Amino acid sequence: MDTVKKLLEATHAVIFDLDGVLVDTAVFHFKAWKRLSDELGIPFDEAKNEELKGISRIDSLKKILDWGGLRKREEEIDSLASTKNDWYLSFIQELNEGDVLVGTLPLLEWLKTNDKKIALGSASKNARIILERTGILPYFDAIIDGNAVHYSKPDPEVFLLGAKAMHIAVDDCVVFEDAQSGIDAARAAGMKVVAVGSPDILKGYDAIINGLNEVI
Repeated sequence: MDTVKKLLEATHAVIFDLDGVLVDTAVFHFKAWKRLSDELGIPFDEAKNEELKGISRIDSLKKILDWGGLRKREEEIDSLASTKNDWYLSFIQELNEGDVLVGTLPLLEWLKTNDKKIALGSASKNARIILERTGILPYFDAIIDGNAVHYSKPDPEVFLLGAKAMHIAVDDCVVFEDAQSGIDAARAAGMKVVAVGSPDILKGYDAIINGLNEVI
């Protein structure tokens, strides 16, 4: 897509969200949250899962508990979040290079060939594991994940830290995001945004694509 290519050519760095942009692990998150919600007796479907995109594990769990009208002590919340993560990790054990979304490798190669810096800006605390298992870790100059931030998207912290780690000005970065919270975070950081998904769901972007295969 010409608009996206022009954005990339005009800037020196790209920050990618992970789930649903580079690798499709969203289905594993859904399965883990659905299992936990079922055990808690809270209805959970794809629409609710969409609202959790880009949000930290603890904040996602608190949303689910709110939907069910349940109150838990902090130690119970931590335990439930840990259980969900254990299930998620078991689901992604079989991840490999074939699970990288179509278009990811050509785009990463193009960015490197054109001397662009590449960072990851993800709420996932398992981001490095996923990048390693799918074979794309070497492409990244910086990884800012859920272990490095204090605030979840739509707070811009993850993207501001990404720009800082690459020594690039915020207005010289393009963010690829598939969640509204991530788009809002990138906007708040003062960055250009390429949305990955449907214009019926997402808003506030500079360009929108269905997948990275439309870029190069």
